[in-house]
Amino acid sequence: MRVNELTVDDLDDAWELGRLAFGSGQERAPSTSVDVPGMTRYGAFDDAGRLVGKAVDLHHDQWWSGRAVPAADVAGVAVAPEARGRGVARALLTALLAGARDRGAAISALYPTIAAPYRACGWETGGVLRTVNLATATLPRHRPASHLTVRAGTPADLDAVADLYERVARHRNGMLTRRGKLFDFFAADAKLPGDGLTLVEDDGTLVGYATWQRGRGYGADSVLTVDEALATTAEAARELVGVLGSWASVAPTLRWCPLDGDAVSVHLPLEAARDHERDLWMHRPVDVVRAVADRGWPVHAQGVVDFHLTDPLAEWNTGTWRLAVADGDAELVRIGGEADLRLDVRGFALLYTGAARARSVAQAGLLHTAGVEPDALDLLGVGGPAQLLDYF
Repeated sequence: MRVNELTVDDLDDAWELGRLAFGSGQERAPSTSVDVPGMTRYGAFDDAGRLVGKAVDLHHDQWWSGRAVPAADVAGVAVAPEARGRGVARALLTALLAGARDRGAAISALYPTIAAPYRACGWETGGVLRTVNLATATLPRHRPASHLTVRAGTPADLDAVADLYERVARHRNGMLTRRGKLFDFFAADAKLPGDGLTLVEDDGTLVGYATWQRGRGYGADSVLTVDEALATTAEAARELVGVLGSWASVAPTLRWCPLDGDAVSVHLPLEAARDHERDLWMHRPVDVVRAVADRGWPVHAQGVVDFHLTDPLAEWNTGTWRLAVADGDAELVRIGGEADLRLDVRGFALLYTGAARARSVAQAGLLHTAGVEPDALDLLGVGGPAQLLDYF
């Protein structure tokens, strides 16, 4: 078996492999037959030259406490049924990680259809993208604010929408920047992302938006899907919630992915929400030195801790390291000798994303402490838990 980057000549076979693996229809998106900037496609070929596996490296950037960190987000992993269980996915992901490191990526996220193979390759659970259903009538209504303007958006407003998204996302952890060649490619048609775009403005400045899809019908089973609703002020958030609540008579159910603790979600009756879908996402470092140096760190966090890291798939990460955090920056320096704290790469992912603290990682068997207190490794997760709003 050999693994290499796919060429345009391989894309028909790659599309067919993906169609079979994921049960897709016969309709094919134009992007599946051309080179796409900001995307590297990998393929595994058997001795006869047949494509038996594929994986895609998406050249994303993720926000981590105010800094954009280069990422290799993984999508479209598929293996032919006759080749499963033979190490194809592992070979693909090994090549993808090496290629991602060569191009400067620091971290990686993915949405698994099954977690075990990715755990075996060093990814671990970082969080859940949660889609909920809410009864539209339960949304609070209020008198519209006289100083705010609510209007329908047009494609000319999309740059302002992107800027507002960035103001919300950049000081969180894990969220995509939605910038770069890959996003530029798919935004080239300059179309609205759904059926509607609702804007809230304050003296001409955008302070809130909601993108939504109307769905079909107006009976008891009608659903309004809110792709995204974000605001930078409490007044704008209330205005958006009021507009969405006005659909109650023709769309009894609202469906969306709330962002934890943001301006809009604090106005929602989330106690009445019911899960519609839960998409687990996983994380791992591509290059631990960059993963530490490139992200932002809270200015109040400071400390030093030594640990040994084991990463079978990315050997450049394996070794004994000293983490030093101070004044909003951090660095990871390779040191000689051994360390009492011995961390598995999956434990690194749990700590880095804020999904678990060091004591829990030790209880899970992903951190061996040699009898010392592990709490200093909580430095890796300062800044709050990570969250994603984009599915890929």
